[in-house]
Amino acid sequence: MQVCVLGAGIVGLATAYELQQRGLQVTVIDQAQAGAGASGGNGAQLSYSYVQPLADASIWRQLPKLLLSPHSPLKLRPQWDTHQWRWGLEFLRACNRRTSEESTARLLALAALSRHRLEAMLKAEQIDCDFSSTGKLVLYNTRAALAAAQRQVDVQQAWGSHQQVVTAQRCVDIEPALQHYQSHIAGAVFTPSECAADCLQVCRGLQALLAARGVRFMTGTKVTGFVRQGPHIAAVQTSAGIVKAEQFVLALGSASHPAAKTLGVRLPIYPLKGYSITLDTVDTPGASPRVNVTDAARKVVFARIGRRLRVAGMAELVGNNVRIPPARIQSLCSATRALFPECSDFDHVHPWTGMRPATPTGVPLVGRHRDAPTNLLLNTGHGALGFTLAFGTAAQIAELLAPA
Repeated sequence: MQVCVLGAGIVGLATAYELQQRGLQVTVIDQAQAGAGASGGNGAQLSYSYVQPLADASIWRQLPKLLLSPHSPLKLRPQWDTHQWRWGLEFLRACNRRTSEESTARLLALAALSRHRLEAMLKAEQIDCDFSSTGKLVLYNTRAALAAAQRQVDVQQAWGSHQQVVTAQRCVDIEPALQHYQSHIAGAVFTPSECAADCLQVCRGLQALLAARGVRFMTGTKVTGFVRQGPHIAAVQTSAGIVKAEQFVLALGSASHPAAKTLGVRLPIYPLKGYSITLDTVDTPGASPRVNVTDAARKVVFARIGRRLRVAGMAELVGNNVRIPPARIQSLCSATRALFPECSDFDHVHPWTGMRPATPTGVPLVGRHRDAPTNLLLNTGHGALGFTLAFGTAAQIAELLAPA
């Protein structure tokens, strides 16, 4: 069977890997290079047990800040865009306890599958990606926030998640680099099993090994449309010409919505803009974190990848705006200096921004769509959990096309 995967981010490449493993002929098409989009500078954390969706009942009391504050880590700026407004209303409808808990349960199950498939791949292929499994601390600065986190831990434990709420002193015991910040910590959720890796290195490694095994890559090639043949897609139109296949997988991230729109299909996906910096760490013991850390109040994550520290955060619904405001990068630098003042000389921060494809509920779209051509499968809408969930959804697509 010939399968055309549209998208060479971590989701598309994981899909190509799982399909090639099952003996299918695969072509991968992307207008950029492998991992150049939202995968390239993401937060690097593999958050298998911390998957609570952005759509939560607490959003309602945050709305004034989201709409008005220039300093909010979550930002919504309404535009003359009916898709944004419709997505926003669907998101607000999902901001309730029942939907949040249902989404969390689905994401935890998917994350468990993804962990199994990713770690099996890394063991088999030995891709150099600075993988680590040192656990994660999610820090809270108030007792009220910590109590809310405890309730979420209790919910997730019912679905097999192993986490514990710890004191500020225990945080420093687990991660000594936090000693400067201990007085600002009310407590934290510690998940010993969480991991981190360089997603871009995984993407490049996957491309190299798949190309060596016969997967055809058409990078630098833009998808411009589809050739319909009754209820099927006969081919995809690209800047390099027509590409035929028997099955097509749409894994274009935030570009999936406009691509599907050409087929008359509306996908509830909107770009969630995020930022990151990458710092070279110093060799001083205890200066740079080894454990993954998330500052819940600032909505900033810290992940150690080799001799570098990836710092990522913010979530903006501002359309496809790839500009990097200096204030956003300064905010990430300030957060890093607050938590880990001696981790780096901060001479080179390597700023980045990416558009994370978000659904209103936070649950990705996987499989066939009732309004789409019969030979089109979706694998998109992973939001900020693209790296975490990529191999899980890829395995689901592979099972649909080539059952084991």
